[in-house]
Amino acid sequence: MDVSVDQVTGTVDRARTRAREALLEAGLELFGVYGYAQTSEQALCEAAGVPEEVLWEEFGSREGILLTLHNQVTTKGLRAAEQALLSEGMDDCPVEQRFRRLFDAYVYAVTNDLREARVTFVEVLGVSHAVDEHCRRWRELWADFLTGEAERAAVRGEAEERDNRVVVMVMVASVHELMAHHSRRPRRARADEVSAELTRLGMEMMGIAPKDG
Repeated sequence: MDVSVDQVTGTVDRARTRAREALLEAGLELFGVYGYAQTSEQALCEAAGVPEEVLWEEFGSREGILLTLHNQVTTKGLRAAEQALLSEGMDDCPVEQRFRRLFDAYVYAVTNDLREARVTFVEVLGVSHAVDEHCRRWRELWADFLTGEAERAAVRGEAEERDNRVVVMVMVASVHELMAHHSRRPRRARADEVSAELTRLGMEMMGIAPKDG
């Protein structure tokens, strides 16, 4: 039976996809449980059931797997926050409730799997200049997102009209530090506890007094 080029290409593509997924799952498990520094490329490939050459071809190095995992989790968190913005009644929320709903969605998305939280907020720290730059670009994207929320609050008279960019950049860094702290703790904080902390932090840094109750 003749086999077309498209069939062969499709088979190869599916095999590559399976190999990538296996390596990412191995990375999530090993980085998220044992740590990035304690995980070798050989261990990743053994866990994924693929030769080391496949890792190099698909990701370049174990650092490439780390960056891909970080991208996936951080994108999931951002998308969850964006969906919260579109939810019913969000436009009419006071700023504190709005921030709380945003952080509720974000925190649940990035902490539902403890391995993802550890990879995203702990294991990326101090790996290399390239990883630091990757994380910095993500923080800038989050700063853009939250600056828009700060400007919205100012337009509605709920916050002071000012250039909030620097304040928001500090807030984003503080959010990541707080998330890293909770990801390291032996006792897992509930998502609503973390979200409440982040909301208080955001209100304080924006100079907005929280509502009683």
